[in-house]
Amino acid sequence: MPQILANPLRGTGLPDATSGDQRPSTDAAAVARLLALCPAHAPTPLIEAREVAARAGAGAVWIKDERGRMGLGSFKALGAAYVIAHDAAAAVRQDDWQSALAGRTYVTASAGNHGLSVAAGARLFGAQAVIYLAETVPEAFAARLRDQGARVERAGATYEDSMAAAEAAAEDQGWSLLSDSTWPGCTAPGRRVMEGYLQMAAEAADQMPEPPSHILLQAGVGGLAAAVAAHARAVWGDAPIIIVVEPAAAPALIESIRAGRPVTTAGPVSSMGRLDCKTPSLVALVGLARDADIFATITEAEAADGTEALAELGFATTPSGGAGLAALLAGLDGIDTASRVLAILSEGPEDG
Repeated sequence: MPQILANPLRGTGLPDATSGDQRPSTDAAAVARLLALCPAHAPTPLIEAREVAARAGAGAVWIKDERGRMGLGSFKALGAAYVIAHDAAAAVRQDDWQSALAGRTYVTASAGNHGLSVAAGARLFGAQAVIYLAETVPEAFAARLRDQGARVERAGATYEDSMAAAEAAAEDQGWSLLSDSTWPGCTAPGRRVMEGYLQMAAEAADQMPEPPSHILLQAGVGGLAAAVAAHARAVWGDAPIIIVVEPAAAPALIESIRAGRPVTTAGPVSSMGRLDCKTPSLVALVGLARDADIFATITEAEAADGTEALAELGFATTPSGGAGLAALLAGLDGIDTASRVLAILSEGPEDG
């Protein structure tokens, strides 16, 4: 059963988070206006998963299925590509979108789909992309990045190592660092990435037939979870119970909530590679400290069992993409036949 922590900071947030630029954006309308210009954009489906609900003992489970988002296979298409499109809209001349950002290079670290979003966005608008990967990221993923036109560099054994290398390269080369995380002194780019995820949250809110009683949100650095949680509070108020799910091997958010400040954790490499982040995003932590009700961690075995069960039920994904649902299937206190659960299937399977 997942290990849980009731959030002692719910409603008040971190004591030192007073600056507006440290809080997640809630301007979903701005995202929708820009995405309306993108021919690849279309809403993803919300699916009522009756068999998942039956296995979990819930009254109803709705799954926001991000596996087909903009042809990139993940919700991350709404993040970095949205930021780059925002930059292109400010720079474009005479409607020449394909070269709007010619001469500009974006650099980032990635444990997965964020890098694809950077690469695709840069290619669309004439920029270059350099993606730093840890040695543990599979070569098959590096090949997908190269197929999008990105240059791939390897650095270190962990995501944090690759992020440090990307930050150093940005400083040395004058490139634009586009991380999906935030930290003191660098919040604007990552906060804009999180803003893009509001499109997914807004779609889900519009598609839900009734307000959910529970919302399950998997988290690495926390950007997806914080964006969806912020929008959920704006739409549904305090009623939904928001549960944030992390790997037990990378409990950066839950430990930061316990400490009341950002904490860097340590642990083994997790099969939930997209979520295997040992340091939280500052903006995400600020938002989730205020908006989330419960933080939970799941084991590698629980993630594997959940991924297998989801595949059997027609929801093929990775341990990262189905982590929230895996926590539900592993057993969560408070879920019963009266529960109406909203969850995110955030990416497709590795071979999909």
